[in-house]
Amino acid sequence: MIDTQQLSDNVLTTQLKKVVNWSRRSSLWPMPFATACCGIELMATASSRYDLARFGAEAMRFSPRQSDLMIVAGRVTTKMMPVLQHVYQQMTEPKWVISMGACASTGGVFDAYATIQGIDQFMPVDVYVPGCPPRPETLIEGIMALQRIIDTEGLPPAGQRRPLQLAIEPSYKPAAQPVPLTVRRQSSY
Repeated sequence: MIDTQQLSDNVLTTQLKKVVNWSRRSSLWPMPFATACCGIELMATASSRYDLARFGAEAMRFSPRQSDLMIVAGRVTTKMMPVLQHVYQQMTEPKWVISMGACASTGGVFDAYATIQGIDQFMPVDVYVPGCPPRPETLIEGIMALQRIIDTEGLPPAGQRRPLQLAIEPSYKPAAQPVPLTVRRQSSY
């Protein structure tokens, strides 16, 4: 046991897990996957007005092998989902996902066969950022929530995260079509 009273002032004692989690949360490298109006808000978040750099997430990486945080901003179609999954698989471990906006989280106003009704059906999502489109302050709050998750949990235990579902299947039931209207012709005079 170390007597902390006899240590000099330039010695710091802590747990290795806390140092690793601090360094991970303070150096998030986002991989933006922006497809619609949420992408504009994502760009505004990285501007000098909102200063994403103070959270250690200013280094936007457009290479999945150099990033550990994927921010999916905007709607995702069924043709884009295999590409998104491939990009997610190429990211380094540990990796986290933020679903930004109503379209990425639930499909938004696009209740169509070609739009994915929530990316959490195909990859694990750590933080949902609500809004249509969400303000930059909301995305910053989502990044701070992710930092709190990293601080408290660190790496999830093996087997806790859902594996990717590679087959794209709709999870919704289409609404019943309206009853067809019959038009009767009246005989002319």
